[in-house]
Amino acid sequence: MLLTTCLRFVSPQISFSFRFLPKTTPFSASLSCNNRSQSARVAALCHLLKQPPLTIGSHQLLLSFGGTFAMETNSPCTLVLCGKSSTETEIAKSLKENSIIKLPDGHEVSVLLQSEMVMPVKQDSFNAKLFINSLSTEQFGRFLIWSPRLTSTHDAVSHNFCELPVGAVCVADSQFKGRGRSKNAWESPKGCLMFSFTVQMEEGRIVPLLQYVVSLAVTEAIKDVCNINGLPFLDVKIKWPNDLYLNGLKVGGILSTSTYKANKFNISVGIGLNIDNDEPTTCLNAVLRDLVSSSVQLKKEDIAAAFFNKFERFYNLFIHQGFKSLEELYYRTWLHSGQRIIIQEKNEDEIVENVVTIQGLTSSGYLLAIGDDSQLCELHPDGNRY
Repeated sequence: MLLTTCLRFVSPQISFSFRFLPKTTPFSASLSCNNRSQSARVAALCHLLKQPPLTIGSHQLLLSFGGTFAMETNSPCTLVLCGKSSTETEIAKSLKENSIIKLPDGHEVSVLLQSEMVMPVKQDSFNAKLFINSLSTEQFGRFLIWSPRLTSTHDAVSHNFCELPVGAVCVADSQFKGRGRSKNAWESPKGCLMFSFTVQMEEGRIVPLLQYVVSLAVTEAIKDVCNINGLPFLDVKIKWPNDLYLNGLKVGGILSTSTYKANKFNISVGIGLNIDNDEPTTCLNAVLRDLVSSSVQLKKEDIAAAFFNKFERFYNLFIHQGFKSLEELYYRTWLHSGQRIIIQEKNEDEIVENVVTIQGLTSSGYLLAIGDDSQLCELHPDGNRY
């Protein structure tokens, strides 16, 4: 008999991360919460948003709530369209000429073709040409939307899903309305690789498993790029259901949403990976610097291209042979085999705690665990954390 229960964390914590900069450099910190009760607990701090920068000692701190700045939300977002081949280039021209691409909430947008770019791309911006040249896929990643500053890459692809070719990707240097699971705000400064892409599937039963294929492709892409560049192995791990960890610290996450239309599931997949920001936890290049004295660093474009090259291969295996074809590799990459965890269940007016051991995934993509009494159970996330 298989019981189903929800995972819940015992001690909710408010996440308050910041770092100090010289007094002359205002800095933004993020204050995030995971549920409504936590929101209430931090609501009293919101008044700081309307105050001048807060001085602490010899440093200046500008606190932002939810990661959104008013001055950023009013200016138009620039979208640059480009493609791998003439086919994608023609699609880009049509989208621009017909003013098809829109952003949610009527946010103003300016659309350019890559060939119309006059100013050179900044050194820390995403290099579309380098990405396209490193791509070897037949479908995914071949149509690219790049923006130096965007509300959310996920909103851009999901809002325009039916107008874009399947496999289209949107990349932004920074986001000011990024989001995670359960509508959590997602801080998205420069230095992170942030992109979203489209997938279309017919079999709804396996749609929840797609996020595991994506997370596995990210970890394998990082290994490939390190190997090609002669860099030390970075052992990025998967924390179920959709987080990426390195040396015990979170460096990335995945968001997948879907709608059903014309007998198909239209899926928008968003990925955030911290490549160059040492704070608030760590990043891939910071770990590399601790391992090797070489000045060679991981590039966002290389990892993005390696991801799509790997994902397309994994996705084809997944569609034609099922997740079983990737399961062994997935279990070698995730953090949870044999892990002992405490689950909470409400029994009338009491909270009952039980210890279970994780065995793997169920066919529907949830955690399969076994209790000390040999009872099997299926564990669901609580919508925020596990």
